[in-house]
Amino acid sequence: MSGCPIEVVAAVILRHGGVLVTRRNPDSHMGGLWEFPGGKVEPGETHAEALEREVREELGVRTIVGEKITLIRHAYPDRTVHLHFYCAELVGTDEPRPIGCADLRWVTLGELAALPMPPADAPLVEMLQREAKS
Repeated sequence: MSGCPIEVVAAVILRHGGVLVTRRNPDSHMGGLWEFPGGKVEPGETHAEALEREVREELGVRTIVGEKITLIRHAYPDRTVHLHFYCAELVGTDEPRPIGCADLRWVTLGELAALPMPPADAPLVEMLQREAKS
C-alpha cells in the first residue's frame, strides 16, 4: 500500500423508512458491490461540495448536505480510505436515476445489512441499525 489516504464522502439519504444505496459499476474497484452514494474529494473542494457534485453526477439529483455522521478509516490491500459519511436530503422533484452507477435502490435498514457492501461501509451499517433499534 502506498500514498496518502483517499478522502471519500458519502451520503446517507433517508426517505419513507428507506435509505438510498447505489451499486458500483462492474468495471470499477469493488465492482458490483452496493454502497452509499458519493465519491472522492477533488483538490480544492469542501466535503459538502464534493458530495453534492458526486450525487449529481451519479444520480442526476441535487442534495443538501447536513451534519457529519462519522469518519471511518479503512485500509484495503491496495489503498487506504478516509470515508466521511454525511446526512443528506434530496431537493427538488427529480427522482434519483443510475447515471454514474450500475443501479440504485431504496432499502430498509434491515435489508441494508444483507447487501454485499465494501468492508469500509460495515461500521456505518451497524451504527444505523443500532440507532434504529434504540
